Amino acid sequence: MGTVAAIGARTKVAGLALAGVDVLVAESSEAVCRAWRQLPSAVRLVIVTAEAAEVLKAAETAATTPDPSRPLVLVMPR
Repeated sequence: MGTVAAIGARTKVAGLALAGVDVLVAESSEAVCRAWRQLPSAVRLVIVTAEAAEVLKAAETAATTPDPSRPLVLVMPR
């Protein structure tokens, strides 16, 4: 069974830790990309803030390329 991770600003993702989510605080574009690259292979669902999603899309990371082997990405509403 896989795990769940969240990437984004501390104020938006910190509370998810209470539900057992692995929180990766990323306050800058570089930090968002670094957090994405460092996701453990056990992660099956990644929750990202809307701002982090925009960064990942602009960077054309694997988050924006369909692939059944990568985690499912859920974008939090603003």
